[in-house]
Amino acid sequence: MKLSDQKTHVTPKFSGTSINRHYIYQIESHSRVAFLCSFSLYLYMQKLTTIISTALLATTSTFAFGQAHNVSGGYQKPTDPLVIENLEQWQDMKFGLFMHWGTYSQWGIVESWSICPEDEGWTQRKPEHGKTYFEYLKNYENLQTTFNPTDFNPQKWADAAKAAGMKYVVFTTKHHDGFAMFDTKESDYKITSTKTPFSSNPKANVTKEIFNTFRNDGFKIGAYFSKPDWHSEYYWWPYFPPKDRNVNYDPKKYPERWQKFKDFTYNQIDELTSEYGKVDILWLDGGQVRPLETVDKSVDWQQTIKVDQNIDMDRIGGMARKNQPGLIVVDRTVPGNWENYVTPEQAIPEHPLDIPWESCITMGDSFSYVPNDNYKPTKKIVETLVKIISRGGNYLLNIAPGPKGDYDQAAYDRLNELSAWMKINQSAVYATRTVAPYHQGDYYYTRSKDSKIVNVFHLSQGDTYQQPNEYVFQVPDNFKVKKVTILGHKGRLDWSQRDNQITLRSPGTRFNYATAIQLQSK
Repeated sequence: MKLSDQKTHVTPKFSGTSINRHYIYQIESHSRVAFLCSFSLYLYMQKLTTIISTALLATTSTFAFGQAHNVSGGYQKPTDPLVIENLEQWQDMKFGLFMHWGTYSQWGIVESWSICPEDEGWTQRKPEHGKTYFEYLKNYENLQTTFNPTDFNPQKWADAAKAAGMKYVVFTTKHHDGFAMFDTKESDYKITSTKTPFSSNPKANVTKEIFNTFRNDGFKIGAYFSKPDWHSEYYWWPYFPPKDRNVNYDPKKYPERWQKFKDFTYNQIDELTSEYGKVDILWLDGGQVRPLETVDKSVDWQQTIKVDQNIDMDRIGGMARKNQPGLIVVDRTVPGNWENYVTPEQAIPEHPLDIPWESCITMGDSFSYVPNDNYKPTKKIVETLVKIISRGGNYLLNIAPGPKGDYDQAAYDRLNELSAWMKINQSAVYATRTVAPYHQGDYYYTRSKDSKIVNVFHLSQGDTYQQPNEYVFQVPDNFKVKKVTILGHKGRLDWSQRDNQITLRSPGTRFNYATAIQLQSK
């Protein structure tokens, strides 16, 4: 996509070259490369004249690739009072847990995408898993017959996530490959099928176990669901070979078959929203399944959408809301009534946004389980959280369970380190909103919802936090400072204010990862 083709008057800032679905971004002074593992979708916003420059947290390299997020004028604020209330509560939570898990964890590969017949870096197939596409597909689908995650213990996950300050969870009930991690009646390609060894386990319906466990610990519950289903004969009809990620026949030419797919999708979402207790978020992935008229041809991946794939979201969303009043629906990249918040992936908008948004970012390099994954240091995770909340967003941090049903120890180590920081600094994180100047140098700002407290975070470059001898930062306009405190420090502070600038001498207390300074108003 050429910059001149974008529907904007603003020149976007980005580094490097587009690589279609997986993008590797440069975040501030760090150039690092990541292997991204979930279908990369694009951010839709309220203002047509804005282009968001994005930043990615990743692994180590000197290269940085980039793609500007095209911005749509299609965001529609919900009008349902219960949805508005739920969104407000969700925005207060700030920090959530994302989990991609399926049979693919046994091979330690990207989730679903290796069975997509597109010649991209993230769709490559290892020859030991099949010499031809169809041999590979057969072997991939046979992973169902060996999937037996006997170490599965959702309480262990919930305990670690809760201690780390996470407030909601989004779990992949079904990814693009169509394997259901719940007891659907619509397919036998599921974890509770007798073909799956784990089906005899009392916890075989892992979606129900995860939802019940996390809900009991006070989490909001999010059901990730892939709209495309590459196992369903009603999406990838076996009469034709699949061509790419899209439906492999023309729904207008074969309306009866497409109606069966619409009913199949409707029924599975009905199951999830009526049989699994309270569900707060329906997180719909696979943006190629959409009305043809909503396709934005300036977005690379949407250029592959050649036929109408309308599944009647009004019917699905209405049913889901009837089952779950106040349900947040996130129909990713399809602007309108059913995209209640927007979802940049592996990216942080450069500037604050005035609509609800959430960045989903991996703790390692991959959304799915990969042996010996490169987990981000806790300092980077804290910095990412601070940057996201200073720009008005939520942070959905992905951790991938392995084939035996547990996280790597490195993930638990990060969560444990996060818990110590969050216990001290949580009042500067939760139930906060944006405040100008948002970000100046090493300082990032949030405010309490009543605007009586301004939080000023100090971050530093490098692998370890460098606490300055003194903090020097601007006070938001028209904010009269009465008291200055540093979270985690109980002693006296030496500070002064001149005009709109505060100088605060660093106390003897040493801080990890970041400093959170609180200003109380007069």
